[in-house]
Amino acid sequence: MSRPVKKTTAARDEPTSIQWRGQQRLHSQTTPESVSADRPFNGEAMDQFAFRITKTLQTQIDSSDPDDPILKQFWPDDAEMIPVSGFTQDAVGDQLVMPVPGLLHKYPGRVLLTTTSVCAVHCRYCFRRHFPYQMAVASRQQWQPVLDYIQAHPEVHEVILSGGDPLSLSTDKLRGLTDQLQQIDHVTTLRIHSRTPVVLPDRVTANFIDWMKSIKLLKIMVLHVNHAKELSTRARQALMRIRDTDCLLLNQAVLLKGVNDTLKAQCDLSHHLVESGVLPYYLHLLDKVEGTAHFEVDEGRAVELVTAMRQTLPGYLVPRLARETAGESSKSVLC
Repeated sequence: MSRPVKKTTAARDEPTSIQWRGQQRLHSQTTPESVSADRPFNGEAMDQFAFRITKTLQTQIDSSDPDDPILKQFWPDDAEMIPVSGFTQDAVGDQLVMPVPGLLHKYPGRVLLTTTSVCAVHCRYCFRRHFPYQMAVASRQQWQPVLDYIQAHPEVHEVILSGGDPLSLSTDKLRGLTDQLQQIDHVTTLRIHSRTPVVLPDRVTANFIDWMKSIKLLKIMVLHVNHAKELSTRARQALMRIRDTDCLLLNQAVLLKGVNDTLKAQCDLSHHLVESGVLPYYLHLLDKVEGTAHFEVDEGRAVELVTAMRQTLPGYLVPRLARETAGESSKSVLC
């Protein structure tokens, strides 16, 4: 049953003003009532995974629309509490491929660092909503084992910064990490997975741009935008500033029922992305994480949708439809 609650337990560490001192302060809404006072929400779902959305992203929401595609991504829903067979807490097998706390070595040639548990927003379909961050974050105090592992594996040429969201770390911390990564000869590529430039564009400060320019590795930023409405004018400006640092911008979206599972929504997203200097990269089928089944789109419907996109758009605007399966050596491209 939907019920309002006055206080919730966060599923992740929350940002503090100390973390953001000296740079743009993180402005977030942490109670559903502050976003949509009359819309019912499930308090138990919030207890399991805290509500969080930026005020910047909130301005893109039409609160009078019960099917607003942004709000639906963040709203605690009754359906989260319904157990569904096949949906587990570690759907992609991250915890099986962690040789060092905070480092995932799932695929050949690249490793992923969970640099923080903090995100500016909490997406309800998040595949790491149950991730054990308390013992699996490559925090500053744990960087050396991570760096030693990378140094000992010369086949690793790409390092991916993930989280949480790595851009919730201060620029100085990020600079300290990338300075050390650049000292490892066989590391040639830095990839950053982030939602922050879109949901909190003020994070892209002059200091942030200076850090990006200082990185001599090949730079790739993979964004996570699911709907064209997320790309505000300020977000587009932030993305253009990042692109001007010689950083390749890609997008990976998740196909979500009731959010972006129409041809129009997908075509609009691709057009808006490329106008912002971002190429569509992947369209992921939902990872089967406990509490997210109400977002699932049938694989057959997904293939039909991407096939229709291919018949409508030029090839560079069509993302690859993919699924990630625990234990596989690569993602499975379906279309």
